[in-house]
Amino acid sequence: MVSTINEIKESFESSAFFSHIGFEIISFEEGSVKLKLPIKRQLLNANETLHGGVHATMLDLIMGMTTRSVTKTRCTTINLNINYLAPTTGGAIFASGKILRQGYRIVTVEGELADDEGRLLAKGVGTFKLIRDRDKKEKREIYKTQI
Repeated sequence: MVSTINEIKESFESSAFFSHIGFEIISFEEGSVKLKLPIKRQLLNANETLHGGVHATMLDLIMGMTTRSVTKTRCTTINLNINYLAPTTGGAIFASGKILRQGYRIVTVEGELADDEGRLLAKGVGTFKLIRDRDKKEKREIYKTQI
C-alpha cells in the first residue's frame, strides 16, 4: 500500500520506540530526512559516552526513513554496516541519509551521524528490502499451495 509522505512521517512519530529513545524529526521530505537526538544520561555507556547501539539504532532509522520517503512503501533492514568514528558525551546528534542505489526490491542507503558542531561521529551503509503488497500476496499463494 502506497502511503503519502505525511502518513509515513506520522507513522514514525507515533512509534512508541521512536518517542521512548527521544528522536525528533527535523525535516521529512522525499529523499531528504533529518533527525535529531538529544543525548540523555540513560543513553551513555559505562565509559560515559553515547552507546554504540544508539548510533546503530539511529543510523538504521535514518536509512529506513530515507528509503520510505522515496519508495512510499514499508521496508526491512537486511544488512547494516557501521563505522564508529568519534565518541560523544552530550549535546545532541543529528542524522541524515542518502540513497546510493535503488532497485525494485532492494535499496542501499548511506547514513551519517554528526554532533552539534558538525563533527562526524559514525557512518553506515544499509541494505533494505522493500515490502510490497505484491510480495505479501505471492507469499500467501505459496503458503496455500504448501498446505
